[in-house]
Amino acid sequence: MSKAKIYLLSIAAVVVFVLANSLYVVSQAEQAIVLQFGEPVRLVKEPGLKAKVPFIQKVVLYDTRLLNLDPPAQEVVLNDKKRLDVDSFTRYRIVDPLKFYQTVRTEYQAESKLKEIVNSSVRKILGRITLTELLSKQRTQIMADISSAVKADAEQIGVSVADVRIRRADLPIEVLQAINARMKTERERDAKEFRAEGQQQAQQIRAKADKERTIILAEANKQAQIIRGEGDKEAIDLWNKAAGRDSRFYAFYRSLEAYRKALANKDTSFVVGPDSEFFKYLKNPLRP
Repeated sequence: MSKAKIYLLSIAAVVVFVLANSLYVVSQAEQAIVLQFGEPVRLVKEPGLKAKVPFIQKVVLYDTRLLNLDPPAQEVVLNDKKRLDVDSFTRYRIVDPLKFYQTVRTEYQAESKLKEIVNSSVRKILGRITLTELLSKQRTQIMADISSAVKADAEQIGVSVADVRIRRADLPIEVLQAINARMKTERERDAKEFRAEGQQQAQQIRAKADKERTIILAEANKQAQIIRGEGDKEAIDLWNKAAGRDSRFYAFYRSLEAYRKALANKDTSFVVGPDSEFFKYLKNPLRP
């Protein structure tokens, strides 16, 4: 290869290298700041192929789209001393690239700064309210206050905050465990009280039933004794009337009853004389 060709190739390489350091592309979702010796000299928001002074100027690109910030949950103490683990998220956009570069320079540092702003605003606003207010209809206004506070502070770093939302607000795990333990103790105490009341009512019902049973049995025995007495009286009256009407028949019937009872046992033996009055009706039932 001749020296002329080598020279031409060297010139072409230098030109390509210079052009590569002189041109840059800004996409539809980006905005650019041109820096010269570290100082901003131009802001570029229009997309397309752009030029800059090679080796002297450099370009910093920032996203123009809506970005998400999802910081970790933080513990917040409310005005009524209740503690909550608050998980929030933020949507923001870089609207002033120059201020953004002068204050935080990179998106990573911007997210770190924005996390501090959001966490500080959440603690400040929620620290003024109680848990009851947070769970009431005031929640919408509380969220609006937090968003306003975050937007005001975020403007200082060239960021426009579109929205700040609390995704969830839970009691810390140790508080939940304590609440669950207290609820369990209260339920066990209520169960013991219910069982004691049930046993007391059962004893009262049994005592009342036993009392009513005793009264009913006593009344039944009383009625039975009265009816039995009236029956015995009526039987005696009938026997007296029968005996008065036919004394011979009454004596005969009573003798038969005596025979039946005396001879009911086969093993019973009698030693009587032939003229005994006991067996007179066996010889002649109609003899007086």
